[in-house]
Amino acid sequence: MIERIIRWSTHNRFFVWVVIILLFAAGIWSVYNTSVDAIPDLSENQVIVYTEWMGRNPKIIEDQITYPLVSNLQGIPKVKAIRASSMFGMSFVFVIFDEDAEIYWARTRVLERLNFANKNLPEGVVPSLGPDGTGVGHVFWYTLHGKGYDLGELRAIQDWYLKFSLQNIEGVSEVASFGGFQKNYTISINPQKLIYYNLSVMQIADALKNNNRDVGGSVSDINGTGFMIKGKGYLKGIEDIEEIAINSENTIPIKIKDVADVQITGNQRLGIVEENGMGEVAGGVIVARYGVNPKEIISRIKSKLKDIESGLPPGVKIKTVYDRSDLIQASINTLKEALWEEILVVSIVVLIFIFHIRSAIVAILTIPLSVMIGFIFIKIFGISLNIMTLGGIALAIGDLVDAGIVMTENAYKNLVREVLNED
Repeated sequence: MIERIIRWSTHNRFFVWVVIILLFAAGIWSVYNTSVDAIPDLSENQVIVYTEWMGRNPKIIEDQITYPLVSNLQGIPKVKAIRASSMFGMSFVFVIFDEDAEIYWARTRVLERLNFANKNLPEGVVPSLGPDGTGVGHVFWYTLHGKGYDLGELRAIQDWYLKFSLQNIEGVSEVASFGGFQKNYTISINPQKLIYYNLSVMQIADALKNNNRDVGGSVSDINGTGFMIKGKGYLKGIEDIEEIAINSENTIPIKIKDVADVQITGNQRLGIVEENGMGEVAGGVIVARYGVNPKEIISRIKSKLKDIESGLPPGVKIKTVYDRSDLIQASINTLKEALWEEILVVSIVVLIFIFHIRSAIVAILTIPLSVMIGFIFIKIFGISLNIMTLGGIALAIGDLVDAGIVMTENAYKNLVREVLNED
């Protein structure tokens, strides 16, 4: 079989060169259309189910949330393992699929099972799927800075403006906020006043719930014109909360300000985010979607941030903290330089040992051709170009020319032998 291929190739050089050119073209196309990253993604093919039930201890979370979820998620096709973790107020279930399972098919199957599992969970507890990203999906970090703005205001800008704008970028799975203070209205109830007015905490909670909503009415026809009637009742500040009536005594309303103090506070924090020892900051982490090209996503993020900055409040600036495209480009440049240096050194060594230019060219051409074929297979199998794949190609260059040198020397010796026999 090999002899026939060699014989056909020697008699059809034009077609051989056509195949070589096509392979080079396909390899170059594969290089420009393959996902590029700095590090390989070795994370498992998994779907995360996150459930929150604040105020409950891990034992209750395990018995009433984690165990029912794990039991209902058993039996999903292509599931390799199911792991779970219960902690204070939160439950995490990790459904690990086989490597050949398509990630969005897996998420769909898990979501189907969650629809049945909801009936076994406590009232008001709704599990949700984690982002469709991986452990190495954090491709871009940024912080917000503004003179005269406190951390609560910067966090509000992140949560209610930047986050929603960046979430729409193609390829972005999630924009997670960090740092700062999340604005809360805290109602500090005086228990002695509750006893005095004969009220309960549940009455205050019900009063808040019932008075924080808009309601719709009918249509009033006035002089042939229809006017829609709407009751506006959303709470907008501390004064609105203080004026809510809980009950009445002798036709005198008992308001929340009579039994409690209302103030604006920050949500409970379990840690802080500090930048280079210069103080606390607020910002966000952008997580790339599974299987997308990080370099392209980062390019879209930078372009979007330029548009967003024009709509920020005066004095607020966005500062890039981590940009993986710098690491990607540096890794590619380093390995690219190493590849060319290796090709040059190996080519010189081949020329010296063979000491015949035409014969050496045959062996030298196998180096870039083999590299291009390798890029074609990388694209076919969906592998990203990273330090590991490019490093493997760099290490293999020395071995690529061995077969070419052996075949070239063998062909050269046979030609010399035939010439000598004819003489």
